[in-house]
Amino acid sequence: MCKEEILEIMQAKRKRCTVYTRVMGYHRPVESFNLGKVGEHKERKQFVQR
Repeated sequence: MCKEEILEIMQAKRKRCTVYTRVMGYHRPVESFNLGKVGEHKERKQFVQR
């Protein structure tokens, strides 16, 4: 079973979540960003602490 099939089967259980990011010392929801800032956020690299 591939990823797309699993997502299709579980569609009814999925919920939209709000993603926050730290900007200038405080947290803001990404959905409030303008189009350019959203693009910049998508290009960021995510780091995992070990």
